[in-house]
Amino acid sequence: MERSIYRIIDANFNRAREATRVIEEFCRFRLNSSLLTERAKQLRHELSASIDKLDGGRLISSRDTVSDVGIGKTIPNQLQRSDLKSCFTAGAKRLTEALRVLAEMTQTLNPSIAETIEKLRYTAYTLEKDITIFSDTTEKFKQVKLYVIISSSVASEVLSLTSQCVAGGADCIQLRSKKLQDDVLFTLADKFTRICKADGVLGIINDRTDIAVATGADGVHLGQNDLPVEQARKLAPSPLIIGKSTHSLEQLHAACQENPTYVGLGPVFATTTKPGTQAVGLDYVNKGTRMLANTGIGHVAIGGITPDNVEDVLRAGAKAIAVCAAITKTSNPTAACRLLKEKITLFKK
Repeated sequence: MERSIYRIIDANFNRAREATRVIEEFCRFRLNSSLLTERAKQLRHELSASIDKLDGGRLISSRDTVSDVGIGKTIPNQLQRSDLKSCFTAGAKRLTEALRVLAEMTQTLNPSIAETIEKLRYTAYTLEKDITIFSDTTEKFKQVKLYVIISSSVASEVLSLTSQCVAGGADCIQLRSKKLQDDVLFTLADKFTRICKADGVLGIINDRTDIAVATGADGVHLGQNDLPVEQARKLAPSPLIIGKSTHSLEQLHAACQENPTYVGLGPVFATTTKPGTQAVGLDYVNKGTRMLANTGIGHVAIGGITPDNVEDVLRAGAKAIAVCAAITKTSNPTAACRLLKEKITLFKK
């Protein structure tokens, strides 16, 4: 009986390690996230440390692959995978299944080990959730080149500008209406979100996670004094794109620990939208994008960017550009969007 228990533990320990490695590689090579990669790696090491407390000789001696009646038993489509995401999903399911078996079996040998493995099972559930949300939202934001901020509290102006920016090729539009009462803001945000969704443009609400969730917007953008990213995620019933403003390397480092979908880098130049905020310059864009290189977190350079200086910002390392006045204060926002989008696209080529 005890030999059978060791056989089950050995098989499920191998299964769990293999599954965790799949998860780790997905985070490392697909998401390019050092934070999530490290969490997966830590789980794998903690699991190995727990099993190492058992009698290693008895564990390996119990292995009998030749006589295993389960070898070769398959079901239709068992190993079919359509993409990397499906490989991750399958790996995550295998991991939690194997951890449950390990917790059950080690309970008969060493309850302390079983308790540790049971905690790891819940760690795995949380990790799966965090990876899935990060993967889904960063994949959406990865397509963004031109990000437009509409800073107005006049409903007719907001909706007109949204439609014009959509027509001009904006990839993402943020509604920034700070002076409106909640009921008025909700109605406006709902209409704004519908326009964005109709044309496949990402719609972001500034500051207000509750309004973003209530209207079904794609995401929310948070300032330094808004809700923490983790708390904003808790309010969302489905994966929500979350952006975070940063104005220094210290703020950027702190933001990376929160693992938002993207960060704002700026203001790059002096801007009339936020006249009291000191410009951080192209050097911050350069250093900031390098700091973000192994995080998987997206970015937009923002602040005083125009068609005349956008190439300087792109040369500094920016992959996406956020603008406000350069588009919304022009006589033809659609044409202004097209011009900036063309400059960004041509530079990338």
